Amino acid sequence: MELTTVWFILIGVLWTGYFVLEGFDFGVGMLMPVLGRGEDGETRKRVLLNTIGPVWDGNEVWLLTAGGATFAAFPIWYATLFSGFYLPLLLILVALIVRALGFDYRGKVDDPAWRRRWDVAIVVGSVVPALLWGVALTNIVRGVPINAAKEYTGNLFTLLNPVGLLGGLTTVALFLTHGAIFVALKTEGDIRRQARELSVRVGLVAAALAVALLVTLNAQTGSAASWVAAGAAAVALLAGLFASWRDREGWAFVGTFVAIGAAVASLFLALYPDVMPSSTNPAFSLTVTNASSTAYTLKIMTIVAAVFTPLVLAYQAWTYWVFRRRIGTRHIPAASGTAPAPSAPHAPGSSPVPPTAPAPSR
Repeated sequence: MELTTVWFILIGVLWTGYFVLEGFDFGVGMLMPVLGRGEDGETRKRVLLNTIGPVWDGNEVWLLTAGGATFAAFPIWYATLFSGFYLPLLLILVALIVRALGFDYRGKVDDPAWRRRWDVAIVVGSVVPALLWGVALTNIVRGVPINAAKEYTGNLFTLLNPVGLLGGLTTVALFLTHGAIFVALKTEGDIRRQARELSVRVGLVAAALAVALLVTLNAQTGSAASWVAAGAAAVALLAGLFASWRDREGWAFVGTFVAIGAAVASLFLALYPDVMPSSTNPAFSLTVTNASSTAYTLKIMTIVAAVFTPLVLAYQAWTYWVFRRRIGTRHIPAASGTAPAPSAPHAPGSSPVPPTAPAPSR
């Protein structure tokens, strides 16, 4: 297998890892106004934030790695993508920064108005990337206007076409479902029950949107492999929703994890051998061949990736294992007002779960 194909696969794996991992913490952020309501709303919000506190920043490492790998392995792809999609990618970056500030600063001052403002930042900072990543990935697969100089000739509104918006709504719905199931898996009591019920309702909408998107894109550029991956995504999502309905949150999370991964794999399989097809003229399309680095660069990158990738995966798996316990409102201490900001692995925007928290039931 050519190294260009190897690195196309590796970049697809990195983006898949980013969407399946950061997808659920986007979902938890978007669900704060829904699952954080009630007389004990502040405590419930702190429970939600504690579920993703130890892992959200580690999940973003996948985004940095995917972007860096694209730059090194396919510099022409990187240049066309990041210059052509400059405005939506800038909006995503700003949203991610605002969300991180919300995690760090909402617990700095013991004032409801202060916390409400940062809650808005967390929600907006979760919705915008979830929507725009779907818009961007959909447009990359279906093709965008690229001229003979390999430059994008459209604008932001070119990307906001009906199919692109369908892709954005699909990722929002999938991440909401993924996040609700993650909350049910990591919590106890009323929050757990409400998250589980919500996951089934939102999941049915996500399934309908995902089927419409995958059928549309695969009908345009799909291959046998991409159709198989799309079918696997649909089966995994329905199986995950069935498991959630039967109160099996662990299997439900596996289902949405596999569904999102298979859906992203289907899009990359439909894209290959192009990396950014041109809707102006197919001859102007960027492919794994004409957009790649030199063979020597790819060889060095392969050696580095073979050494460090297992270490990164082992560290992240260890993090998830250490913070595997369930939490509930009874584990959340009283607000500490101007207490120092929590840092990972504690909860974002709230006091950490006390070390005496009991072991999970599952």
